[in-house]
Parts: sequence; C-alpha cells; structure tokens
Amino acid sequence: MTSLDSITLEVADLPAAERFYAAFGLGDRLRLRASTEPTTGFRRFTLSLVVSQPADVRTLVDAAVDAGATVLKPVAKSMWGYGGVVRAPDGTIWKVATSAKKDNGPATRRIDDVVLLLGVNDMAASKRFYLDHGLTVAKSFARVYVEFDSGTSPVKLALYRRRALAKDAGVTSEGTGSHRIALGAAAGPVTDPDGFTWETTSIPAQS
Repeated sequence: MTSLDSITLEVADLPAAERFYAAFGLGDRLRLRASTEPTTGFRRFTLSLVVSQPADVRTLVDAAVDAGATVLKPVAKSMWGYGGVVRAPDGTIWKVATSAKKDNGPATRRIDDVVLLLGVNDMAASKRFYLDHGLTVAKSFARVYVEFDSGTSPVKLALYRRRALAKDAGVTSEGTGSHRIALGAAAGPVTDPDGFTWETTSIPAQS
C-alpha cells in the first residue's frame, strides 16, 4: 500500500446515490455499492473538494443542495479561505472549500483535489499503522493532522482527530455502526485501528 487508489461509498439507495453524485459532478470519481449495514450519527470521515475560488464553492454547494443535499455549514469566509459543508442524501459529509477569498473569474466547477479525512481516536497509533503499511507523510501538524503523499492517486488521504473533524463538519462526534466506506489499494485487505477497511484494487474509480 503506497497510496489510496479508490473510494467506495456504501449507500442504502444505489440509484438515488448515482443520480446525486452525477448531479454533484462526481460521477466518475467514486465507486458506489448498495449496503444495508446499520449506521447512526457521525461516520468518522468526511470528503473535501478543494477548488480554486469562492465562485466554484458556491456553484458546487448549490448543485449539491439542488440534488438533495442538506446544508450543515453555509458557505462563508473564514480565516483559512471560503467554504461550506453539506450532507449528501446517503449521509456522506462533503466540505467544499478554497484558500482564496476572492474570485478571479467565472465559476468553472473544476475540482482541484479530493481529500478523504479519517477521524481517528489515537493519532500516533493511526499514523504508525499507515507508515508501517507503506504510506509516507507529506504534511504533519503535531497530533492534530497528518496528510500522506498521494503520488498519482486521484484522492488525498489525511488523518484528523475525530472530535475535531466532527466539529469542522458541524456535527456531533457520536456515531455507531458501519462507516459505510471502503478504501482501495493495490495491497491486500486490511483494517486500520479505527475500523476503516481497505480492499485490494488497482483499478481507477468508476461510478
């Protein structure tokens, strides 16, 4: 395992999820599959779309809401830039953000990066797990945040403290049951310290 190759979201209503992510502009960036595994509350992960300017944040958030998403945090300026958070109809939390505070042109809906943030209980243990499985650190901020080198992967992988991640998403940190997500890599199947499962795959994500 040297990088995250794909993400599979497990959803209760597969046709509805396919329609939502196509409308949200992510039909070719995710895998989806049906699941009835019980899950409640915070699933301990979020997905972030990094864009180049506020206009793209507004356009993507509006598209998500029009397709059925619920706003958790309205788009707004912050000390870090500009962004908003929505919950998709399948329950996945998405943050759309940019470090820019002013537009430099019309919205393009271009997504510069997709980042998967896993909420972890013990940062040191989770970081060590991924280092032992072949990933390398690109950025690290004490015991708060770790981002791994993504290489040629279409998705960046990062670790964030669970409670801090929930706060950033605008939800409480309590949750039980399935994470409703599976991560793909060329290495064999494995489960990390926080219960996130990795499956063997080297095929680019398909909707």
